[in-house]
Amino acid sequence: MNKKIVAFFLLFTFLITSGFGCKTVSTKTQKAMEPITLEYWRVFDDGDAFQEIIEKYKQIHPNISINYRKFRIEEYEKELIEAMAEDRGPDLFAVHNTWVKKYENKISPLPAEISMAYQVKKAGSDTPVPEMKTTASITAGDIQRLFPDVVAKDVVHDITVKDEIVKNQILGLPLSVDTLALFYNKDLFNAAGIATPPQFWDQVFQDNVKKLSKQNPKREIIKSGVALGASKNIQRYSDVLTLLMMQNGSKILEDGRIVFHAIPENLSATGYNPGLGALVFFTDFSNPTKYVYSWNDTLSDSLDMFISGNLAMTFAYSYDLATIQARAPKMNFGVAKIPQIANNPEVNFANYWLETVSKKSKYPNEAWDFIQFATKEEQAKLYLAKTNKPTALRSLIEEQKKDPNLIHFAEQILTAKSWYQGKNPQAAEKAIGEMIDNAVKNYEQIQEVLEFGANQVQQTIQ
Repeated sequence: MNKKIVAFFLLFTFLITSGFGCKTVSTKTQKAMEPITLEYWRVFDDGDAFQEIIEKYKQIHPNISINYRKFRIEEYEKELIEAMAEDRGPDLFAVHNTWVKKYENKISPLPAEISMAYQVKKAGSDTPVPEMKTTASITAGDIQRLFPDVVAKDVVHDITVKDEIVKNQILGLPLSVDTLALFYNKDLFNAAGIATPPQFWDQVFQDNVKKLSKQNPKREIIKSGVALGASKNIQRYSDVLTLLMMQNGSKILEDGRIVFHAIPENLSATGYNPGLGALVFFTDFSNPTKYVYSWNDTLSDSLDMFISGNLAMTFAYSYDLATIQARAPKMNFGVAKIPQIANNPEVNFANYWLETVSKKSKYPNEAWDFIQFATKEEQAKLYLAKTNKPTALRSLIEEQKKDPNLIHFAEQILTAKSWYQGKNPQAAEKAIGEMIDNAVKNYEQIQEVLEFGANQVQQTIQ
């Protein structure tokens, strides 16, 4: 036999019997199957909301454990920021949709593709074996197709990496998208002879407020028709006012500048300022000289007052349902879509949380893989069933419209908007609250108050 052929045969036999030929792949797969634990931090939801999802994920990736930790909202940000600074933070964490820019430099963007070890059953065997697979991640286009428009605007960002701009980076994915709705006391409506909740911010709405509001002989408000007109004792006052501005045709932010005090170009010929109109409408309910006077800063917190039966209408989110039902189980109340402005496009307000991955995580691929798994329809259904929240997926909206508790929230998702609130959303909200209070005290100078308020919010954006 030719000596070269013999040498090649001996070398080939050595490679096969020694395993040298597949050593690189098997070592990589073996390393990918080493046990790891992902730390997952969130607020509001208990661990049982994710238990079934985590168990399903572990069937595919038995080497990955997920340690879920729930925080009180009051402590969450402080704990999160401190932990990240000390390199003991979570791999996965939740951010509010208005916090994305604030946390941008702490987030590891979704990679274009993810290589993971999977448990795969081979033909002729019931025993799964580990196998490396590379899968493409969800894209910016997929987000526009799968989620309501507001999500793409909130989560798809152009970010700077080593002085270069990287476009269309995905910084988070949602499990739910909540919207602001009208909560109303049916007993108070019945007593006032009002059959249905108002659909528009019109004269009918104002007449309803007048009928539903009661004052004692000292002109003190003892029952209020609606929680509008102030900030300190009205929950979500900033959301309500900015929603009114958007519904009225105002832009909140344009090219990085707060512009809700300015007349939009499409209305320049009319001279009408929609931001000013919204602020006047909102604050009229706290003006004792106005027909709709029904609120002042001496009243209780709006949610507390609603629960006590002394407030006919308030504006809240789906998560407030459980609070009201727990504190007032016999209360006869309903939920309706939030009023709109007649003949204007429908606009609603989005409020939701996003699941994302820390830039300091040692396992960003695994963390992002879990988020993509959890936010797919099959798993999202499990989460929504446990939490009774509105969906974030277009594909589940019609199904949720059949749920009497969620129908109106689901109906509003596709027209919901939000606005970029800068790197200090809490300060922006406070500035809007101060603008409201100043408008109530200085009604004659309300245009100047609006302009000053816009300037104050601008300072929190930069």
